[in-house]
Amino acid sequence: MNMFNLFNRKAREEKIVAMQNNNESYWTIVRQQFYKNRIAVFCLRLVFSFVFIALFADFLANEKPLVAKYENTLYFPVFKEYAVDLGMSDWQPEFRNVSWKDLNYDFVVWPLVPYLPRNIDVINTWVGPFDSQNVESSKWKHWLGTDDLGHDVLAGMIHGTRIALLVGIVSMGIAALIGIFFGAIAGYYGDDKLKMNIPTIISYVLGFFIAVFYAFGTRSYVLTDAIGTSFGSFVVELFWSILLFVAIMAFFRVLVFFINKIPLNFKKISIPIDILISRLIEIVVSIPQLFLIISIAAVVAKPSIFIVMVIIGLTTWTGIARFTRAEFLRIRNLEFIEAASALGYKELRIIVKHALPNALSPVLIAIAFGIASAILIESTLSFIGVGVPAETITWGSMLSKSREVSSAWWLAIIPGFAIFITVTIYNLIGEGLTDAMNPKLKK
Repeated sequence: MNMFNLFNRKAREEKIVAMQNNNESYWTIVRQQFYKNRIAVFCLRLVFSFVFIALFADFLANEKPLVAKYENTLYFPVFKEYAVDLGMSDWQPEFRNVSWKDLNYDFVVWPLVPYLPRNIDVINTWVGPFDSQNVESSKWKHWLGTDDLGHDVLAGMIHGTRIALLVGIVSMGIAALIGIFFGAIAGYYGDDKLKMNIPTIISYVLGFFIAVFYAFGTRSYVLTDAIGTSFGSFVVELFWSILLFVAIMAFFRVLVFFINKIPLNFKKISIPIDILISRLIEIVVSIPQLFLIISIAAVVAKPSIFIVMVIIGLTTWTGIARFTRAEFLRIRNLEFIEAASALGYKELRIIVKHALPNALSPVLIAIAFGIASAILIESTLSFIGVGVPAETITWGSMLSKSREVSSAWWLAIIPGFAIFITVTIYNLIGEGLTDAMNPKLKK
């Protein structure tokens, strides 16, 4: 078996060398180099496992049966719950405010964990994984114990995986959009390439403030109420705010077009966009990130995990912006960028289609490390009880329960180990990407 594995490894390495000699694309070589790092590949597979748990958390841990035959009628309660949450259906009268555990089924299939994180078991509180439990059968046992209210720890860990991944992906998605935008603008235009006349500058600045005011300022209460309702409602309202922002900016863009048609000799001046964005990055970096996030989260009227995601994204974009700026400063003077400019392509097309794909390498590394940092920040906020609603079960909130009773070791070890493993996995993936994207390894 060892000889067989050695032969396969040598074959893969020879294949990689052959592909490099055939001048394959950069990303193909990066992928092959990444797969040579066994630790990073193993961590990536663990991430896929976490994604699977997050996607199917309702089917792995739920108080409702997966399939149930009740009074000669077949039901799928978990699927039904999705339809009810989306407003596409409603529960039958006999299933409203019912204890699913106490129904007399003709046939039933329960999830692996027949509890939700918010279910309360008053009989079994502060029960450890190895303690005796007062349950009807092993099917209803709390395999990882309970907390002070009888919440099942295993159910909390399963559903907490979804929150941890959402926090990392959503927050870094927001940070990536902001960071790439500011970094690309600063790196491509520099301090002397972006030139505008005074009326154009005044129009764009005025339009930006008006767009922000009407799109987000006047609709702040609508967005806040939407966050308190559901994530889907918030996405819809945010979409309308972004659409309103784009519409107002488009109006001022048309206004600038007609202003420039006026036969007046408006002198264009250079805008030091690189200096302005660099100073903005330095201001944001100079503020302690955790204290800034805690301050913003503490003044929010309705705490929500989605607000925490947005706050983390709005405060962690600086690293991505710096990497993007540095790459654009390197790329903007290369031959293919000059060729695109000579062909008369618009600057937006050059930035998005030609420069940006060649500047994403360090950004992907920063995002991988940023996801780990975002998960750690959310766990910290949940641990100290800031910004996250009390009814939301996260790894950090479960960890904070261990402070109440020092003997509840399982509430400290299990969530803490999950946070440690998740953060370590993303850091190792980031290191694997760093090694794979190192130009020296392509020789």
